[in-house]
Amino acid sequence: MSENCSHNCSECGSECASRTQPQSLLEKQNEYSDIKKVIGVISGKGGVGKSLVTSLLASKMQKQGYKTAVLDADITGPSIPRIFGVHEHAMSDGRGVLPVMSKGGTKLMSVNLLLEDETDPVLWRGPIIGGTVKQFWTDVVWGDVDVMFADMPPGTGDVALTVFQSLPVDGIVVVTSPQELVDMIVGKAVKMAEMMNIPILGIAENMSYFECPSCKEKHEVFGKSHVEELAARYGIDTAVRIPIDPKLAAACDGGAIEAVEACWIDGLAKKIEKI
Repeated sequence: MSENCSHNCSECGSECASRTQPQSLLEKQNEYSDIKKVIGVISGKGGVGKSLVTSLLASKMQKQGYKTAVLDADITGPSIPRIFGVHEHAMSDGRGVLPVMSKGGTKLMSVNLLLEDETDPVLWRGPIIGGTVKQFWTDVVWGDVDVMFADMPPGTGDVALTVFQSLPVDGIVVVTSPQELVDMIVGKAVKMAEMMNIPILGIAENMSYFECPSCKEKHEVFGKSHVEELAARYGIDTAVRIPIDPKLAAACDGGAIEAVEACWIDGLAKKIEKI
């Protein structure tokens, strides 16, 4: 940069470093936050259980002694507070917005914690939604957090791009279901992560099978599992299967997800510990 630089690049033809070098889009976290790891939970389509996997991972790692947090980036379809049984509003103390803590100690921030009524729709366009996600990172006083999980909306659109570019994401978990159609959709999510140079930590196949409570035989209700094939195809070394379990559904509906002992996701939790 020249000593006589006017800082008006539109009127300058110089090829200085400030114009030619890649510029980071990362947002600074709140000055009162100390977040060590950020894990994104994504999928290529909706209804496969991203929020379930996010909640199970946060709860499991909290029980293992880690300080966990969940940033609910699904602005128009938030479900994290309900799954954790949290219904109070987030407050501010002058330093910024304070996350609400679950019974088990996981810190939560979601647009539902800011609405007057949790059933009120969020009728916002893309730029406002993206800005809100950034503010959940920059304006929330998260404090000391070992692992933050970002629960993202389905697809590879604005919010996923905002999270990948604005937050220092250490890795992602891809959530899928057994149907063959999902193969193509998972491929989109995996390729997006590769394009953004973010490592894929593992794949979680939700609704993978139903285990008969009497004979313990496993029935693949929605078709044959493809999670191992998907993992091998994309060079991912961790793949887990989550069963269809009425008790699991009841725990989500009743805000008691922290009471679930989710042994199915142990492989993912261990992978996150190592990064």
